Amino acid sequence: MPAKSETTSAPIVRIIGRVGSSMAYTIRDFLHRSDVPFEWVQLTTDEEARSQAGVEHLHDPRLPVCVFSDGSRIEAPTVRQITERLGWFLAPSRVEYDLAIYGAGLAGLSAAVYASSDGLKTVLIERSAIGGQAGSSSKIENYLGLPKGISGAELAERAREQACRFGTEILRREGVGGELLPGKLQRGYLSDDTRIVSRSSICATGVEYAHLGLPKEEEYIGAGLYYGAGVSEASLTRSEHVFVVGGGNSAGQAAMHFAAFASKVSVVVRGDSLERSLSRYLIDRIRAATKVEVLTRTEVTGLDGNAQLQAITLKDRNTGQERSAATQWLFVCIGGVPRTEWAPEMGVMRDERGYLITGPDLLRDGRPPPNWPLDRDPYYLETNVPGIFAVGDVRRGAVKRCASAVGEGAMAVTFVHRYLAEG
Repeated sequence: MPAKSETTSAPIVRIIGRVGSSMAYTIRDFLHRSDVPFEWVQLTTDEEARSQAGVEHLHDPRLPVCVFSDGSRIEAPTVRQITERLGWFLAPSRVEYDLAIYGAGLAGLSAAVYASSDGLKTVLIERSAIGGQAGSSSKIENYLGLPKGISGAELAERAREQACRFGTEILRREGVGGELLPGKLQRGYLSDDTRIVSRSSICATGVEYAHLGLPKEEEYIGAGLYYGAGVSEASLTRSEHVFVVGGGNSAGQAAMHFAAFASKVSVVVRGDSLERSLSRYLIDRIRAATKVEVLTRTEVTGLDGNAQLQAITLKDRNTGQERSAATQWLFVCIGGVPRTEWAPEMGVMRDERGYLITGPDLLRDGRPPPNWPLDRDPYYLETNVPGIFAVGDVRRGAVKRCASAVGEGAMAVTFVHRYLAEG
């Protein structure tokens, strides 16, 4: 049966594939987070594969197939190929920018809006879907001025449109490194060898989803095991038992979203309760939801299945006893690791967990870090390298809230102006 993405718009992409395909999941997730209407056609037999996808059998390496609204198709496409077909893969239009922003989560989008509206020549680089982790949220309800809530994808799309209207240029690439140039310039290297020269930069690269660290984990990614809220998969979990691992707001939001489709949702929490890590409104809703159970003092210790996840092992941390639970749907929302692999190459300081250190945290006994070249102290969101700023989850001490990310993005632009005015 075909399944449409959660939108009333006509599908732009038709994805034809089989259940348990990691590649098909990656495409669905990317399109959903990019707010692109799509239709998912799930194949169950070789005959369906031949008649609907035009391939030999259900496990044909040409699956999944993407068919676009103009009738064109791509077999076993990459996200890069889909990006190109949608017309999103562009070359930079300038030799030099005032500001380069790396990461298009809410912090990066906010910085883009304020920088461009102030007249700065701004480029925004994003490796995946616009919106970052917030873009995968089914519904953000505690953001100021939106009393009925809004999906993360829609909020991100509105911010993207706003930034573009002010003149932000968006490049769909991954930043892989950089260097400092004479004359207070910076050069960023992108994954396709594109080079971006700018007078300042803001790092808003966020975090990579943390893994469970279990045997066989890599085998089941996208085939029963998913990192993050997995909003694109919700409609596929009808009459299924879904497990969500984590005790934060993202896990709580995911549980409530799946409860509208699945027969049962189990939230697996290592701690004693949700009280210390979850917003009160989510706690109240979870307690009132008849299809949601919370398994405290519990952790996932094993994964099992053939080509697709079929069961997990749950361990009671009080007794040490383990039991098996049948499921094909496990969503892991346990935080993440900052994306700062590039930092040592640029000489940017990180803490022991890899988060970028900024502003007052750089000072020791009231003094700036070694090799700090300016007479002033680092600005509040500035790293130990003048002109390189950090905002959002990638920064040590960041408050992990949508409003905080937006606020930091706007605040960083104020400091960018001050830095550029220094000449």
